[in-house]
Amino acid sequence: MTLEPNETQLIGQWIEDQGQLRKDATCERIEWLTSQYLRKVALSPQWGAWEILFQDPSDMRYWEQTYPHGGMHGGGPPALKQISNSEAESKYPGI
Repeated sequence: MTLEPNETQLIGQWIEDQGQLRKDATCERIEWLTSQYLRKVALSPQWGAWEILFQDPSDMRYWEQTYPHGGMHGGGPPALKQISNSEAESKYPGI
């Protein structure tokens, strides 16, 4: 369930099931990764918890959690995208 070296992006979806919205397997995986595996590094200085920087302890890659459907209730389903060291340093000063 950890991140594979060739993975660069995970995008969760909400699925309608009998009139209810539920998380897909990717949402569940993102939740597990961000709560159990990845190391939280910083919150976005501009957006706070809507954009969170994480680091993979196995290969030190940076991953940013965002909510691309921010207009949906609760921010919508999460996304997790690998970003370069320079992107992380530029967007999250002081890391």
